[in-house]
Amino acid sequence: MPSGFFALLDDVAGIARSAAASLDDVAATSGRVGLKAAGVVVDDTAVTPRYVTGLTPDRELPMIGRITLGSLRNKLLILLPAALLLNALAPWAVTPLLMAGGLFLCFEGAEKLVEVLRGAGAHVEREDVEADPRLVEDGRVRGAIRTDLILSAEIMAISLAEVADRPLLVEAVVLALVGLVITLSVYGVVAVVVKVDDVGLHLAGSGAAPVRALGRALVRTMPPVMAALSAVGTAAMIWVGGGILLHGGAALGFAAPAHALDDAASAAGRAVPEPAAEAAAWLVSAAGSGCVGLAVGGAIVGVLAVVARLRG
Repeated sequence: MPSGFFALLDDVAGIARSAAASLDDVAATSGRVGLKAAGVVVDDTAVTPRYVTGLTPDRELPMIGRITLGSLRNKLLILLPAALLLNALAPWAVTPLLMAGGLFLCFEGAEKLVEVLRGAGAHVEREDVEADPRLVEDGRVRGAIRTDLILSAEIMAISLAEVADRPLLVEAVVLALVGLVITLSVYGVVAVVVKVDDVGLHLAGSGAAPVRALGRALVRTMPPVMAALSAVGTAAMIWVGGGILLHGGAALGFAAPAHALDDAASAAGRAVPEPAAEAAAWLVSAAGSGCVGLAVGGAIVGVLAVVARLRG
């Protein structure tokens, strides 16, 4: 009996060690996936605030809450089962689909850059002021959730590519964890961003001079912050999209461009002192991926412009 009891304890300890190793694996993998999805995350954070532009302050947070729930539904109830089913039935399709998402990121980033160079800037539709505010809000929420579905699909594709060879349970937990953390992080940041100007206005009307000065500074700071966030999001989309195309091409047998960039990054790392070697290698790799993404995205923008012109 004692020997059987101790054998049971050994089994329990083995299961605990296995579970701990699995949790460590899930945490490490989720962190890597989150970094690779950074470009999409930043873009999602930059895009969403425009949907609450023009709303009364008391409706901003409830609307962001509705978009957050829609984003979770996109990731956990639609895209997560679809990703697991795809990986089980047609794992060969993961890389092509990921590259298709990379093409979309390159195109979207290049298109935004072209708009900036042309001076078009971001355009926010102005609804009829006589329209029912509730209907306006509902329409914006639907539009935001549709946009989120595209960006969420790219996030889940990036995540799936990282865990495609793992056990089904690890795949499911990583995808769910990444989707949950990214969604709450993105819309938490969005909620803070859209309320900073209201906080600034409130402080600007307070009695103490230092508090009023802080409030005015917050109000003045938010437009440049939003512009910088949009610029970083655009750059990240182009860089991540180019990197996806390079690594996807290597997986499909076109390894020369990716290997050439890796060699250049390694050479840059060796050319600088050790504390900065890793940063130098990363900068070269990111710059090379960005050049590829910009070239591919610019080509897509040009082709679509020609097609639109031919169609009148």
